[in-house]
Amino acid sequence: MKDFLLLPKGFLKRALTNALTLLYPSRCPVCDRPVWPPGERICLSCLKSLKPINDPFCEKCGKKVNAGIRFCTDCGKVKHAFVRSRGAFEYGPLSKAMYRYKYLGRREYADIFADLTYSQLADYIHGVRPDIIAAVPVSKKKLLKRGYNQAAEVAKRLAGLSGIPFESGALFRVRDTSPMKLLSPSERQKNLKNAFTGGQNVVKSKRILLVDDIYTTGSTMDECSRALLEAGAESVYGLSIASGTGV
Repeated sequence: MKDFLLLPKGFLKRALTNALTLLYPSRCPVCDRPVWPPGERICLSCLKSLKPINDPFCEKCGKKVNAGIRFCTDCGKVKHAFVRSRGAFEYGPLSKAMYRYKYLGRREYADIFADLTYSQLADYIHGVRPDIIAAVPVSKKKLLKRGYNQAAEVAKRLAGLSGIPFESGALFRVRDTSPMKLLSPSERQKNLKNAFTGGQNVVKSKRILLVDDIYTTGSTMDECSRALLEAGAESVYGLSIASGTGV
């Protein structure tokens, strides 16, 4: 008993944590298998498989493009309402993880997605000098079904990391919309028209960083940006965890 009392402070807590990790290992958000090596939040091999979006990328939306190209195919055709946007990672390697996070209740992914996104885009975030961080809202129906807004969960954590306040009242979805996955760009625009409204008292004269989980054609980011600008925002900049390619 005497030897037991002489154990270093925190030894039992660490031993219990290690035992629980072995018995109930956390699962990697990328491969959905027990994290290897134990104690990490993402498998080191999976971390290496991610594709950060570095230069060259579209100067407007941030999609990965080939060298020598300034604007992706979409941005060459459309005048966006946001000033510019950036995605942290290419969508492909994260596609299954994003699906689980968005539709299968893996809310715990928000912490690591926020950490990874901030490590990749901290310079962009602070370079924008936003007054507030906002998130693309989901409908009340989807919020009740999922239990959380996946974009807002990451946005709140990015606010904590950056020191820029998150404002939940900046943007609201006032109309439910159809799933966007199979819609053409023009159909997406019609689907999203008048689906959002900005919180005037919150966004007036503010520079806003708008966070979404995935950036594809920019239709959602545009409609949200228009709603914020109509509510009096000075300007809107976008940010997403993952983005498609622009070639």
